[in-house]
Amino acid sequence: MSCFRWHFSSAPSPLRGITLAAVAVLLASGAAHAQIASSSNTPQASSSSSESSSLQYQFLSDDPDPALPAAPAASGGGQYDNRGGGGGSSHGIFHRLTWEAGGGFNAPAGNSGDYITWGGNITVGGGYRINPYLSLMTEYQFIDDKLPGAIIAETGATGGNAHIWSFTLDPVIDLMPKKSNSVYITGGGGFYRKVTNFTDPQEYEYCDYFYCGIGVENAVVGHFSSNQGGWSIGGGYTHKMGGIYGDGKTQLFAEARFLWVNTPAVTTEPNGLGTVGVAADTKLIPVTFGIRF
Repeated sequence: MSCFRWHFSSAPSPLRGITLAAVAVLLASGAAHAQIASSSNTPQASSSSSESSSLQYQFLSDDPDPALPAAPAASGGGQYDNRGGGGGSSHGIFHRLTWEAGGGFNAPAGNSGDYITWGGNITVGGGYRINPYLSLMTEYQFIDDKLPGAIIAETGATGGNAHIWSFTLDPVIDLMPKKSNSVYITGGGGFYRKVTNFTDPQEYEYCDYFYCGIGVENAVVGHFSSNQGGWSIGGGYTHKMGGIYGDGKTQLFAEARFLWVNTPAVTTEPNGLGTVGVAADTKLIPVTFGIRF
């Protein structure tokens, strides 16, 4: 080092000036390079810092992607919401429709026992549930009853039946709609058609895949009929089958009604058979078991 200083100090004046200028240029160049490198590294560091903050936000945030808008909260009244709020279908007209199907037996009432006996019935219907207490039903009922032996004997036939079919409008009043087990009142009126048939055994030919033969069945040999108005009134018991709190729509029911049909008194010779007389009015007690939903 001392040797370098000696030679530098002992060097001629022009050489010494050139050397000092060269050293100054080198120092200035080094400083500029360091400044450029520092400025070029600054955005990268800032970007790294920003990415680190973003990752930290994503990790701590409940939203999986902060760049996307949060999904709207689900409402309780969706299409398949069992509670039926909001825009669900539970308040629509189809939710208020109600249907029923059932069958049972019939017993004669009053003096109708002289002209009609026991039998069976089939009932189907549909309607509209106005509110939990009141439904308005349209019902079709078919009744098949036998005839007393004395009436059949008057005509000379060997058998007979009475068929009654009807279309009626029947309100149903549920007295305890929020209970799993309830009772209701029903009744109504409408159109009734009654057909009284007399039968005799008749031969007929039948065939299957292997054989043809002669069989015997009861065929109608005489009848008379009437179209009249009528009404019924009665009540029943229901048991709800669905719903966690007994609030389902499906119900089993059992009911009994008093039925009156305004049939006229008849004295006739049906299709040439013997003379037969039937008193006015038809009174029955249909008992029906079924399902309503």
